[in-house]
Amino acid sequence: MGKTNQSSVTEFVLLGLSGYPELEAIYFVLVICMYLAILLGNGVIIIVSVCDSHLHTPMYFFLSNLSFLDICYTSSSIPLFLSSFLTSKKTISFSGCGVQMFLSFAMGATECVLLSMMAFDRYVAICNPLRYPIIMSKTSYVSMAAGSWIAGSVNSVLQTSLAMRLPFCGDNVINHFTCEILAVLKLACADISINVVSMIVANMIFLIVPVLFIFVSYVFILSTILRIPSAEGRRKAFSTCSAHLTVVIVFYGTILFMYAKPKAKDSSGADKVQVTDKIISLFYGVVTPMLNPLIYSLRNKDVKAAVKNILCRKCSSAGM
Repeated sequence: MGKTNQSSVTEFVLLGLSGYPELEAIYFVLVICMYLAILLGNGVIIIVSVCDSHLHTPMYFFLSNLSFLDICYTSSSIPLFLSSFLTSKKTISFSGCGVQMFLSFAMGATECVLLSMMAFDRYVAICNPLRYPIIMSKTSYVSMAAGSWIAGSVNSVLQTSLAMRLPFCGDNVINHFTCEILAVLKLACADISINVVSMIVANMIFLIVPVLFIFVSYVFILSTILRIPSAEGRRKAFSTCSAHLTVVIVFYGTILFMYAKPKAKDSSGADKVQVTDKIISLFYGVVTPMLNPLIYSLRNKDVKAAVKNILCRKCSSAGM
């Protein structure tokens, strides 16, 4: 009987904004426009980083990895989110839920580590410029990027396997847009203490440690910049890391707002809080990846120059 109950859930129902049909059309248009902007903006960053030889440096290698990661992260959830608006059947298979959970977890954890690797790159470039070519050799920065992807994937395999092995005894309604792990764990009819402990440990490793690493790196960076005698020298030094610092603030600021804000204590406001949580989650999953290429392109002369050079070459070849 226990096995029958445990195997009864073969798919999950994603509530999304089902209770607010007046919002669905608005968010469908907004999200599809932002998703196209993500594909275009991050795609341009990847193309110029590969095609322009002047951008074959560790910083732009990490940036192209970040852009590819953002495309993968949004593509793991946004198509599912958009399809839920076009059909009355808002379901996802059990295996599909596991795949979506794995991809989201892997991309999120990888981005945390990758941002810390980018902070280290900026630290070496500003604090040890003479040793930069030696420390940040091609072997080093490729290994750092690969390590970020491997660490994120291993963590995702662990968290997803622990979640999907749980028994789900009938209740299959996920109060979210996607298979968000906390929403899925609420449906389990078994002890989830192991899952909670593993997620706490993972958050320490992939959130707290990278944040501390980035913070310490920028303490040394700012200390070095402030010792530069000329104002022009300080401005140029800070401009090399301002884009990365902005991305870090947006990325971790959104996470902090999601999980540190107070919860409603009365049941009358619970529904509104849940809708707010969903919209904030949507912001984290769509707006942040959309802003990354804008931040790097608007604040970076090298990227803008590379885009112009590629466009000029395309126009010249078209004219011929």
